[in-house]
Amino acid sequence: MTALLEPPIWALDPDDEELPTFPDDDLDLVFVEAALDRLLASAGAGRTAPESIDRIRRIKTQLNRLDAALHDTAHDFARTHVAARIDTAGAQAAETLDPDKLEQSVAAQIALACRTSVHQGRTRIRVARDLHNGFDHLHSLFLAGELDADKVSAIVTAADTLTREQRAELDRRLAEHNLTRLGIGRLRDLTRRLVAEIAPADFAKRCEAAKKTRRVTVRPAADGMAFLTAHLPVEQAVGCVAALDKAHRDLSASPEPLTRTRGQVMADTLVERLTGKTHATDIDLHVQVMVPVEALIDPESPLPAEIPGYGPVPADLLATAGGRTTLRRLITRQGIVIGGDTRQRRFTRFLDELIRARTRNRCTEAYCDAPIHHIDHITRAADHGTTTLDQGRGTCEFHNYLREQPGWTVEHTPEGVQTTTPTGHTYPNAPPG
Repeated sequence: MTALLEPPIWALDPDDEELPTFPDDDLDLVFVEAALDRLLASAGAGRTAPESIDRIRRIKTQLNRLDAALHDTAHDFARTHVAARIDTAGAQAAETLDPDKLEQSVAAQIALACRTSVHQGRTRIRVARDLHNGFDHLHSLFLAGELDADKVSAIVTAADTLTREQRAELDRRLAEHNLTRLGIGRLRDLTRRLVAEIAPADFAKRCEAAKKTRRVTVRPAADGMAFLTAHLPVEQAVGCVAALDKAHRDLSASPEPLTRTRGQVMADTLVERLTGKTHATDIDLHVQVMVPVEALIDPESPLPAEIPGYGPVPADLLATAGGRTTLRRLITRQGIVIGGDTRQRRFTRFLDELIRARTRNRCTEAYCDAPIHHIDHITRAADHGTTTLDQGRGTCEFHNYLREQPGWTVEHTPEGVQTTTPTGHTYPNAPPG
């Protein structure tokens, strides 16, 4: 007797009225998932080098199309979510809804669903919105898989100040170029130039207004290093680099042998001029250091110390500087802060310091890497939440205010601290470390 086998899912015709039922109510995704399972199962099949390259190109094209579908779905969700909020508020109250807060709620939910940061979630929803408002040609390239999400985002973000009509004009001019042959940098430069041509008055105003956003920031890098970034008007930035370059040329012309590279001389000169020190290594340190309890028990322990928010450093590194050093030690076990001490007599915010250090000065919301700006009560103080280490969590400004919007909750659960979104989806907060 011959056994009759049902055809695999990917062999079924989606238009067949007699298709079997599936737990997932989105049949399109069922077919995509089944096709991906088959694709992954065949990844190790023997192919020639040219065949593998052809396969890579085809897979990348389909990945681009899936990203386009994701953006379109995000756009649909945003419209549905906003419409639901308006219906809930009623005709009169709808006029008082804050568009910025609505966008924040949408962006945060998309970020959680995509397992990414709120910044990327906001970028994704804004790109999806603008793609449906003037960028017809660009959108068609995206849907066809000719451009990936990074390139589309670079173009749309560079034109985020234009009106719908201006975006349509930009889209027409971009269509005159072979966008698929350009890298992200060239696409961004091309878009910025065209934006300045289409709206020259607005471009001049933005350049003037942008000077008010000048700032200096620092972010961690590998191997005990960090990036010090100055966001400056272009003429000032070029002038700073020229002055540092001149310092290197002056040293190169001196009779003493130069033992440092151009980059090292420029970096040292920057530190010396900013701090007023004669030598870059003579800076005064006032740092918070996380020290593993094992390192206190065993002087030979290989475990490194750590500066919260910036990464690990050798335990003896901070003692090598020539300046005055003030340290605050926070004791950890398996990466979690369990106590600490201070070498300053007038420190009055030690609990704040412990909460920030517990998550390396990173927001505790899932997928968010922003630095902590607020210390938030997990159980609100208005709901009789206590001001203790267990009841405190560090968040960025965005996530602290987000929980106050309708439908958002943060609470303790047996599995830990959990955030619930307006759609009822739950997300555990990021673990310590």
